Amino acid sequence: MIGMNDLAMLGFGMPGVQELAIILVICLLLFGSSKLPGLMRSMGQSVNEFKRGMNDQSDDSSDHEKSETH
Repeated sequence: MIGMNDLAMLGFGMPGVQELAIILVICLLLFGSSKLPGLMRSMGQSVNEFKRGMNDQSDDSSDHEKSETH
C-alpha cells in the first residue's frame, strides 16, 4: 500500500501556493470573472449538502445500531 510519504515523493502531495495560484488563473480564463463567484458558491453549497448527508447517514446508522442492541 502506498503511504503519504510515498505520494509526496512522487509529487502528489498537497498543492502549494504557486499551484493554487495557477489553478485560480486557469479558472478565471475558463469561466471569466463574472461567473466564478456563482460557480464557487454552488460548489460550496454542494460540499455542505454532501457533509450534511454524510452526518445524517452516520446518525441513522448509530440509531440503527442502538435499536439492534436493545
